[in-house]
Amino acid sequence: MNEPEIRKLLEAVRSGELDVSEATARLKDLPFEDIDFAKVDHHRALRQGYAEVIFGKGKTPSQVAEIVRTMVRHKDSRQSILVTRADAKTYSAVKRVSRNAKYYSGSGVITVERGREITGKGTILIVSAGTSDIPVAEEALLTARMMGNRAEHLYDVGVAGIHRLLEHRSMLTGARVIICIAGMEGALPSVVGGLVGVPVIAVPTSTGYGASFGGVAALLGMLNSCASNVTVVNIDNGFGAACVASCINRL
Repeated sequence: MNEPEIRKLLEAVRSGELDVSEATARLKDLPFEDIDFAKVDHHRALRQGYAEVIFGKGKTPSQVAEIVRTMVRHKDSRQSILVTRADAKTYSAVKRVSRNAKYYSGSGVITVERGREITGKGTILIVSAGTSDIPVAEEALLTARMMGNRAEHLYDVGVAGIHRLLEHRSMLTGARVIICIAGMEGALPSVVGGLVGVPVIAVPTSTGYGASFGGVAALLGMLNSCASNVTVVNIDNGFGAACVASCINRL
């Protein structure tokens, strides 16, 4: 449940449309529901503005599907469901639970939309340096949209061809938050940060040759950015970047 849903429930009790026993029954699974191998946090949307997100990697398809089932049958919540780092087998299991499930194979994201409301104040722009960074960028894009934001993308505008980025100055300056994704040496966020006056969340990716050390070179480059409006999340963490961007965009 999120805050509007809690308010609606309480208003129904006050008006007499709903008795106390029924309201108690609807609230009984707050703040979480214990399903043995997982404790599903139904209270997350009320605290943070978006439902608990399921990290698929390391879980079996049946475990992910059962968590989704638990969230779907929580009838008072209209929060959409997001699964990250999933595969086709997991999607097949989730699809049997919810026909609304969609799978984005490039990013490994599964979504179950149940009515998405725009709560963000502006636009979150996802910028990626190269085509190889798109899987992480797509994770960020889908997460931002599922969390109630208007989100746009600008792909393959890395510093190896800086004119490609400068062609889109209006998109950069029109965003309220920018997520900037790059591998190799991780230079793009510094350039973007110098062009705009909004928060830039940098995401290093594991794209690169041997000395990139699986994204560590990009991470260190971004942490040492000379642009003071740049902050950094972990390697390949498009989801985490979108969560922070969503928090900023709701302020």
